[in-house]
Amino acid sequence: MPPARLFLARLWMTLEGAERCAPSMRTLLQHQASPRLFSSSRVTCAKHQELPRKKQLSEKKLNRHFVDHRRVLIQGGNGGNGMSCFHSEPRKEFGGPDGGDGGNGGHVILKVDPQVKSLSSVLSRYQGCNGENGGSKNCFGQNGAILYIKVPMGTLVKEGNEVVADLSHPNDEYIAALGGAGGKGNRFFLANDNRAPVICTPGQPGQQRILFLELKTVAHVGMVGFPNAGKSSLLRAISNAKPAVASYPFTTLNPHVGIVHYENYQQLAVADIPGIVRGAHQNRGLGFAFLRHIERCGLLLFVVDLSAPEPWTQVEDLKFELEKYAEGLSQRPHAVVANKIDLPQAKTNLPELQARLGHQAIALSAVTGENLEELLLRLKELYDGHVAAEQERRRQPLLW
Repeated sequence: MPPARLFLARLWMTLEGAERCAPSMRTLLQHQASPRLFSSSRVTCAKHQELPRKKQLSEKKLNRHFVDHRRVLIQGGNGGNGMSCFHSEPRKEFGGPDGGDGGNGGHVILKVDPQVKSLSSVLSRYQGCNGENGGSKNCFGQNGAILYIKVPMGTLVKEGNEVVADLSHPNDEYIAALGGAGGKGNRFFLANDNRAPVICTPGQPGQQRILFLELKTVAHVGMVGFPNAGKSSLLRAISNAKPAVASYPFTTLNPHVGIVHYENYQQLAVADIPGIVRGAHQNRGLGFAFLRHIERCGLLLFVVDLSAPEPWTQVEDLKFELEKYAEGLSQRPHAVVANKIDLPQAKTNLPELQARLGHQAIALSAVTGENLEELLLRLKELYDGHVAAEQERRRQPLLW
């Protein structure tokens, strides 16, 4: 017989013999012979006691979902309560009140982070840190820590229909909710006519507000054009941005910002604004969802498909949509780009387009890279003029 079976047989004989004289001994030996049963039950119980946790999304998955508006409920931290107590020490009968004040609640502050590009990481509710209660021996409670909410550059903060903050520069801050004041301990109420006060006050609740965050892309140049005009391909050709492109017709659903590098470490931000169709000012298509991103751009770049029938009408339609959305928007400094010059039909339409626009169109190909140098030089000229105009108005131009 194997040693394991021999041990179990002897153990069972011991249990049978001990059952008559000591019934409780059998239960004790069973627990000693099977320790795994107790340990496995504890592990199962611990698993049931664990609270379910929401799975956190990675930063890569958050960037896939572009969010440009968010409704947020923000509440500051509550103040700590004051303490009511009296000094107690041997041979000191009348020590007097020594209750400390409670700590102030922490503020909730919106802060611009250049690394954040979307409002997808902003939650729908925030609660500030509460202050600690006061203690004895005149010990004040600790103030609640400040809670910072990282938002992208170009975030507009609204309360109802009123704009309360415009966070359009790096490291801009706005106090979204104030923390509550801490309560007073009975030491605060000590007076000549009241040498033993017992009263203390509770902490004040934090400020509660409902704010609407709206993102407007901040860039130097806004690239405007109808779907399938080649804006994404052009942005990939002149900058380090990598928007999705394909050989079949489709439209980009999220704005993309690319950086064009020049000498002397100058950088020019170019934004691809999607969703512009005929009737966009009436909220057709994506409509207002992305038209507001153009308001932040000081320069415009109209991209037309040169291979389409009558491409000069695209420029007129684009200016019409912009002007209907915001008066004077189409009058900003701009340049016209005639894309897809590598196609046969495009070369036929180029002379008439140049004649109608007064030789202002820059004919190029984003796929082959033909004539991209002329576009880069034109963008540099427009940017230098924009910087000079901002300095004359005593404004600080946007830097990247």
